[in-house]
Amino acid sequence: MSSTDSPRGPIDSSRVPRYAGPATFARLPRLDEVGRTDVAVVGVPFDTGVSYRPGARFGGNAIREASRLLRPYNPAQDASPFALAQVADAGDIAANPFNINEAVETIEGAADDLLGTGARLMTLGGDHTIALPLLRSVAKKHGPVALLHFDAHLDTWDTYFGAEYTHGTPFRRAVEEGILDTSALSHVGTRGPLYGKQDLTDDEKMGFGIVTSADVMRRGVDEIADQLRQRIGDRPLYISIDIDVLDPAHAPGTGTPEAGGLTSRELLEILRGLSSCHLVSADLVEVAPAYDHAEITSVAASHAAYELTTIMSRQIAASRSPQSAEDAK
Repeated sequence: MSSTDSPRGPIDSSRVPRYAGPATFARLPRLDEVGRTDVAVVGVPFDTGVSYRPGARFGGNAIREASRLLRPYNPAQDASPFALAQVADAGDIAANPFNINEAVETIEGAADDLLGTGARLMTLGGDHTIALPLLRSVAKKHGPVALLHFDAHLDTWDTYFGAEYTHGTPFRRAVEEGILDTSALSHVGTRGPLYGKQDLTDDEKMGFGIVTSADVMRRGVDEIADQLRQRIGDRPLYISIDIDVLDPAHAPGTGTPEAGGLTSRELLEILRGLSSCHLVSADLVEVAPAYDHAEITSVAASHAAYELTTIMSRQIAASRSPQSAEDAK
């Protein structure tokens, strides 16, 4: 596929039933079928960094299965993302499940390769450990990036059992390594008990602002999205979503559920409110299908990934030709 070719979109569901064929994300082509892509959807089946319930290694494929029902036009953003830019499924990054340090290096190297082609990444985890190597790779290309972290938890703790790389530590490591723009960091949807008040003090010193799930409930999604846009400005933005940002009623299939979370509607509306931000890559992690009755969690995750992919596709199209982006809506 050349850069002038029209994007190849998903399989036509009026001709091939949604339940038939391989489960690529949104039934899109594989990367090897198109040769190049603007947005690479890539899985990282790794959950060795979890501190409670395992199973997120199966999350990427569960999201892909749930995404069979996604359709090519996104009315909420008035865009046909798969016509605006080439989006393809890049398969999985195979990381060593027995060695966290090696796995982190492998993920970083594979992300370097994909980003080196000019693609943006929509990564499907896996546990939240994978955010660190992904951020390292993105920062090599863009410099320190703004971060929006949707999660029930802070994930800025220091170590677990002496281990520096776990799903509860990636953003402390990222701040220490200088790969985040500390003037534009926010947690969204946090809630639940902590180890102590010092957790919040340490987090604030790193530069994070906090929007709790109660803030979203009281203030509403439009006000929250506006606050986040102002904090981010025009900086390159990375969005990291732990699906446990949703209440267990909306996302039971995750490793560390906490009561009192966002609804899936609130999450999607906040993401849509960020469509003007310069989104350079994103991840969605911690879907654990073993605990996910009726695919509630993986369906919500597939829709969140769809909104993020739409934002990136619209921005890619607009950067090439504002008029063609308008025509492809």
